[in-house]
Amino acid sequence: MGQQFLKYGWILVAPLLILQLSGENSLKLSATPNERNDRAFEANRQIFTSPALPDAITFAGEPVPLHLPDVAERLDRELLANTYLHTSTLLALKRMQRYLPEIRQILKENDMHEDFIYLALAESLFGQVTSHAGASGFWQLMPDTARGYGMVVNGEVDERFHVQKSTVAACRYLKTAKNKFGTWTDAAASYNRGMAGLDKAMKHQKVNSFYDLYLNDETSRYIFRILALKEILGNPQKYGFDVPETHGYNPLPAKAVTVENTIPDLIDFAHEQGTNYKTLRLYNPWIRGYKLTVPAGKEYVLQMPM
Repeated sequence: MGQQFLKYGWILVAPLLILQLSGENSLKLSATPNERNDRAFEANRQIFTSPALPDAITFAGEPVPLHLPDVAERLDRELLANTYLHTSTLLALKRMQRYLPEIRQILKENDMHEDFIYLALAESLFGQVTSHAGASGFWQLMPDTARGYGMVVNGEVDERFHVQKSTVAACRYLKTAKNKFGTWTDAAASYNRGMAGLDKAMKHQKVNSFYDLYLNDETSRYIFRILALKEILGNPQKYGFDVPETHGYNPLPAKAVTVENTIPDLIDFAHEQGTNYKTLRLYNPWIRGYKLTVPAGKEYVLQMPM
């Protein structure tokens, strides 16, 4: 009998010992699926905080009327969206290291406020992108708009992707809009809505300020996205973003090569210059084909790796 207990009793006692020794694990085994899910969530839970609105903020030196409840809430929405849009915000911070000095200098030379840096970031995050509507480059210029400012847009060359030329064109547009509407804020709103569209909305609603207009969602959010980017990208650590300089994208060291004659094959040209076509396009994103036609009396300046 004793031997039988030793043989078979262990089978009965062992589960009790296992449960006793397992402690917390026994609770996990006995927990319902919802209880286990709750515990897993609690163990991995992140704390999301709502960033406080700044006491005051301006755009191009013009105060934002945060005393208006809808204005404060619209800014709050964009601060929330961009604070937790981690990939895009981090990418913008990395790209700013490469492009910010050049664009800041062009704005200064054209007597434009530095805050328009954030309009370009709102448009493209400093990416050479094309929208579904056909707007391209850092400043998202439409083809006819670019041509109207003397830029070349064809199958071989698209100067909307030329950082310097597109920035100057955007400055010219915004100055014209400022003269029309009277404020830089309204000029910036017209960059999204169009001068004719903004003017029509103001006349129809009998107001003369962006902040008093009822607009479609895209334009209504536009100025506040710019303001949110100014606040977050201008104070990244305040909003939890830390991009060391070593993690950012540095300016590409380049030398200028002036071209006065047509280049029939840019691939061969690149190799003759000691590089390749991919790198040629990287340094000159405004090149769109494999040939560069240079009309009589015109020249192009190519940026080439040092």
